Amino acid sequence: MATVLVVDDDPNIRDLLRLYVTRDGHHVVFANDGPQALVAAREHAPDLVLLDVMLPGIDGLEVCRQLRDASDMPIVLLTARSGESDKVVGLDLGADDYVVKPFSPRELMARVRAQLRRRTRADHDDPVLASNGLLVDPRGMEVQLHHRPIEITSIEFRILHALMRRAGRVFTRDELISASHAGDSGILDRTIDVHVGRLRRKLRDRSRSPRYVATVRGVGYKFVSAVETRASED
Repeated sequence: MATVLVVDDDPNIRDLLRLYVTRDGHHVVFANDGPQALVAAREHAPDLVLLDVMLPGIDGLEVCRQLRDASDMPIVLLTARSGESDKVVGLDLGADDYVVKPFSPRELMARVRAQLRRRTRADHDDPVLASNGLLVDPRGMEVQLHHRPIEITSIEFRILHALMRRAGRVFTRDELISASHAGDSGILDRTIDVHVGRLRRKLRDRSRSPRYVATVRGVGYKFVSAVETRASED
């Protein structure tokens, strides 16, 4: 059973989400505004957050940023904003997915289940990956470069992890969208380019002579260095 934090100032939305989340067998914690959300996240350490963008006190995007700075928990944004720029801002701040209001509760819960499955697989199944001083541990979603922690977003982590798991294989942008955004068809190719660019800067990787992530012109990206696997430390 997972703990899901629902953050929305609309009581009707909260009641609806309570019904569907508990029907899936999960425990629900509620917050009505931004400050309450930050307190609830600290107190309850939820496994996933359903976060409305339009909140009193502190807006949902700022809450998302602060939550992501403190934790790698999956964050799904609930937004009435359907414009591309708002979606990109939310994802760049560390959200893992988004659903536009009015939403289908069944679709939302399918996305919740996908995020929880992905987190469970990362926690239990995947070994630590290492290459040229770069260490990627999916259990804690942690990245180290020459023994120093590197702060990356959950989306950047999933892109890097997908590439490293199949080092040498060329991934199209659509494949990386599927790996990093739960297959959301609304994400544009150039969004992946933005994430890869930021990932490269954090890894101090040069696009012209990459040690890690190389561009395959007209196709996508690949991880260029040999990768070894190591057992995760419990």
